[in-house]
Amino acid sequence: MSTPRLPEIPDTPASDEVIEIERALTRITYLSTRARQHDRLMALAGVPLDRAAVALLRQVADSEPLRPGELAARLGVEASHVTRTVQQLQKTGYVTRVPDPDDRRAQRIELTQAGRQAIDRVRDAGARGMQVALSEWSPAELGQLATLFHRMVDDFLAHAIDDENEPAVAPAATV
Repeated sequence: MSTPRLPEIPDTPASDEVIEIERALTRITYLSTRARQHDRLMALAGVPLDRAAVALLRQVADSEPLRPGELAARLGVEASHVTRTVQQLQKTGYVTRVPDPDDRRAQRIELTQAGRQAIDRVRDAGARGMQVALSEWSPAELGQLATLFHRMVDDFLAHAIDDENEPAVAPAATV
């Protein structure tokens, strides 16, 4: 495996606005990844999954069936973590392995109907919680925030470098 090439970052200091965005993102990341928050979300969704399983289910739900190695790369974890999580999710009936149409020796991970229902419940519970938190925002403000978030994520992805010195994933189309 080659050493990743770090993106060029200018020596000039970040603007005050970018510093504030970084601070806000740090806060929201902390709030959204707390164990208590995860447990509350799983209780609302009625789905007994750990954070790794939810991340994997979200990734599989948003793509075609993927090989375990592709999942590991997209999630930024070691392949052994994906293997353990997939085994756990297979036992609970949320994912299944299907033959890779490009290489019959390989397998891809696919959601089952139960897995699709579980991730839909998790997403619904998360969206309902967000709706409550943002209930005093106008539809125009929510639309602007959504547009800017998509743009920010696309720009982050466009500047991300993976182990092969290529963009991590193609930017998603904004809505």
